[in-house]
Amino acid sequence: MNVLLLGSGGREHALAWKIAQSPLLNNLFIAPGNAGTASVGVNLNIDILNFDTLKKIVIEKEIELVIPGPEEPLVRGIYDYFHGDKDLSAVAILGPSRMAANLEGSKDFAKQFMAKYNIPTAGYGVFDKNTIEKGVNFLRSLRAPYVLKADGLAAGKGVLIEHSIEEAVTALKEMVIGEKFGAASRKVVIEEFLSGVELSVFVLTDGKSYILLPEAKDYKRVGEGDTGPNTGGMGAVSPVPFASKAFMEKVRKQIIEPTLDGLKKEKLEYRGFIFFGLMNCDGIPKVIEYNVRMGDPETEVVIPRIKSDILPLLLAAAKGGFNGTTLEIDERPAITVMLVSGGYPGEYGKGKVIHGLNKTRDSIVLHAGTAAGNGNIVTNGGRVLAVTSLRNTMQEALDASYNNLKEIDFENKYYRRDIGKDLL
Repeated sequence: MNVLLLGSGGREHALAWKIAQSPLLNNLFIAPGNAGTASVGVNLNIDILNFDTLKKIVIEKEIELVIPGPEEPLVRGIYDYFHGDKDLSAVAILGPSRMAANLEGSKDFAKQFMAKYNIPTAGYGVFDKNTIEKGVNFLRSLRAPYVLKADGLAAGKGVLIEHSIEEAVTALKEMVIGEKFGAASRKVVIEEFLSGVELSVFVLTDGKSYILLPEAKDYKRVGEGDTGPNTGGMGAVSPVPFASKAFMEKVRKQIIEPTLDGLKKEKLEYRGFIFFGLMNCDGIPKVIEYNVRMGDPETEVVIPRIKSDILPLLLAAAKGGFNGTTLEIDERPAITVMLVSGGYPGEYGKGKVIHGLNKTRDSIVLHAGTAAGNGNIVTNGGRVLAVTSLRNTMQEALDASYNNLKEIDFENKYYRRDIGKDLL
């Protein structure tokens, strides 16, 4: 079969790398892809938010399955576009409807959904320019630190954590009145701060049942010891030692199953990945956020641990029928470490030639922000490469990734040297 994968990051390279191993695959196209995805499929330089262009490509390339990697096409309604077009009715698309995608597209929607279906999460309030004084009073009713979230999509930058009430009030006004994150922050969700350890949990659903994927822990801060500004993720680990059977049973019963039941009761079409961003609060799981796609860099450790052929699973989910399909998981731990451009998540340069990719051994090098240029592979983003290793122990996996990172070089490269060490 022919498959079209949308996106250009490390998540998409991990998915493409795995899909390319399937005996069911004829042709894999990635739009727009990167220098890594070009080694396992055919890159198409097209705008993935232009659904009319996608339609032409799908018909021309005889695509049978479309897999959106990032959230924006889903939030903008690519599922509805395909299902509402008679020429595309036979094409399976992996993802939720536009309304269901509001689980990620609107923090307000997600919070109301969780409240309605008794899904444990932080206490909250929602405010806009007409209720900003109520927002200030709500902030004053909370204990520091203060969590403020832009309601809409803000490219992963719409969450602020302030440590004084003065900073929090200023941040609220900058977000709502100053539109710090554009239209996304015209409405702001203020939450109580949850203390604990974060955990990423993923399921693949066909709209009726679900398959639980390996869990992961990612590292958001740019600096070692979890210091400095938040990033898209500096590394990830799977499995997570504190995610015991007892804890994961709580996650199933209190979070995953009520979420899926709620989607059915609301008659929201959902066939695809659901990412549960959780906080382990002294053994009690609480939802920080939903994502309607796989996380990045968690995908870079979750997908390599899947031993089964993934393509039949993705197709079954998109078509709405697992029919008892099971998943075989590699029990070995996986570690990924992101190699980033110096200056990230602030300003950074692009076009730096990457050396030493041919020197890595026995690890998976997944491209996140790369491009081909003048016969070289060059940097093309803040997060450049993810080096993933699977070994019998977490320490061995860490050693393998870090040894291979030393072989790769480009101007102003940077990576955290403590990924996973808090879990050893």
